[in-house]
Amino acid sequence: MSHIGIMSMQRIANHGSFLQAYALKTLLEAQGHRVEFVDYRPGPTVIPVPARGPARLARKALETLGLRAPLSQRLAYIRYKRTYGDVMLPLLGIGKEPNTPHVDTLVIGSDEVFNCIQANPNVGFTPQLFGHDADADRTVTYAASFGNTTLGKLRDHGKDREVGRLLAGLDAISVRDENSSRIVESLTGLTPQMHVDPVFAYDFDGDPNIPATVASDAPYLIAYAYSGRLTRAECASIRDYAQRRGLDVISIGGVQSCADRFVNCTPFETLAWFRNATEVITDTFHGSIFSIIAHTPFTTLVRPSRGEAYGNEEKLTSLLGRLRLMDRMTSDIADMDRINATVPDWGRTEVILQTERARTQRYLHEEVR
Repeated sequence: MSHIGIMSMQRIANHGSFLQAYALKTLLEAQGHRVEFVDYRPGPTVIPVPARGPARLARKALETLGLRAPLSQRLAYIRYKRTYGDVMLPLLGIGKEPNTPHVDTLVIGSDEVFNCIQANPNVGFTPQLFGHDADADRTVTYAASFGNTTLGKLRDHGKDREVGRLLAGLDAISVRDENSSRIVESLTGLTPQMHVDPVFAYDFDGDPNIPATVASDAPYLIAYAYSGRLTRAECASIRDYAQRRGLDVISIGGVQSCADRFVNCTPFETLAWFRNATEVITDTFHGSIFSIIAHTPFTTLVRPSRGEAYGNEEKLTSLLGRLRLMDRMTSDIADMDRINATVPDWGRTEVILQTERARTQRYLHEEVR
């Protein structure tokens, strides 16, 4: 039995970050390994941060209170963010103090561990997330992503050579999207393997942590996006659409002005809410994944990356293209009537996922030891 470490975004208060970490840990444990999470030291950000420390926390709280949503929902969201770590991290075996053990193999990923051109001070530009100074006999990645960090951004900020050198020192590289694959190949000359996000790689169908039912007596639509990222016009369209369809609007993971209710739930309960939903509107990577594994009709809103603004087009185009679900994407909220009126070919999707799950098992067996 090998001692395996996972270095990921495991402390981020986000349902997708939790479930991808849980899924990868569970997959590795099923192969007989002893697995624990390893923490990195956040580095300085390449992009300036508006505020740090208590000032940043106060700014985030004020931003939440200023969102266009009922006060009760905004306060519930603040409680969710404040208590997330105490409630959820113990389920991953994560304590309050940083954990930096020596391990046989360090697995970096999944999630946006390579997304280094961003203003989040909880990550910053962190060479450890590219394998630097790893306290491990072997260092590999699994389904790592640059997010909306592009080759152009790395060059513009003078980080391309450093990142290329760090990537070349890894024992094996696995990425989850085309943008990340192109960056690795351009900077190293190596062709990385491409694998699905752990939430896909692990079969959640039989997971006992997911409840069968949810606390809703009425049919509902899920609006799944970060707080405030759905525009006023998009929220008005979703509100009108839901009323015409006779659906309540449930928001999870963030508060939205179009929602009848914000649900403060665990990541496992989130999957149950998606399974029991009539349909979904989302602009996130994991919101799209949750819809797919729940077999719930969904529309994914694509946000282009412009300048330093945070977009989602790189990862969503790659994700839905691989699963032959590009017709679920749009940049215009008005298309949700047309898109959600059709049901994806879930049988075709499952065939693709079964193939990808087998590829994941082979990679983990060969490279994590």
